Amino acid sequence: MHILVAVIGIFAAAAFWWYRLKYMSDAANEVADAVGKVRGNMRRNKLRKKAAIAPVAVIDHPVTAAATVVMAIAAEDRPVTDIIETRVREQIALIAGSDKQLDEAIAYAKWASDQVADVPTVIDKTAEFLKPLLDETEKEQLLSMVFAATREAERHAMFRERTGRLRRKLGLETVH
Repeated sequence: MHILVAVIGIFAAAAFWWYRLKYMSDAANEVADAVGKVRGNMRRNKLRKKAAIAPVAVIDHPVTAAATVVMAIAAEDRPVTDIIETRVREQIALIAGSDKQLDEAIAYAKWASDQVADVPTVIDKTAEFLKPLLDETEKEQLLSMVFAATREAERHAMFRERTGRLRRKLGLETVH
């Protein structure tokens, strides 16, 4: 009888430790899955951020950069309407060398505004590109284009902050 109890005890101990190891293995797999999901989310967010700035990062012409920043600020928190597009077109026409250049700049600006939801990123990237290319008068002209493209009654809540950011990024003195 004592041999039977010993065998049952050995089987019970083996079953207990097998169950215990299986449980620990399942817990380790769950932790590994959670870590994998977090890492995947971090990679996707990183790629999403890169994709978000890509339309602005590839701008290689000052007129296109100006059109993009004016359009982004004017159309923040709303779709680009025909009215906004017309106002931006009128402002960019002042600096565009030709109708073709104007059409290309407006088309790209409209597309980029739809692609990039983060207006501060647009301001940062375009100002970084434009700052060494423009003199003080041209920088002020760019700011006046932003103001002219948006009627005062239609300006969104962040408009003043966005124009202040553009002013700072262009290296102009801030007006209080």
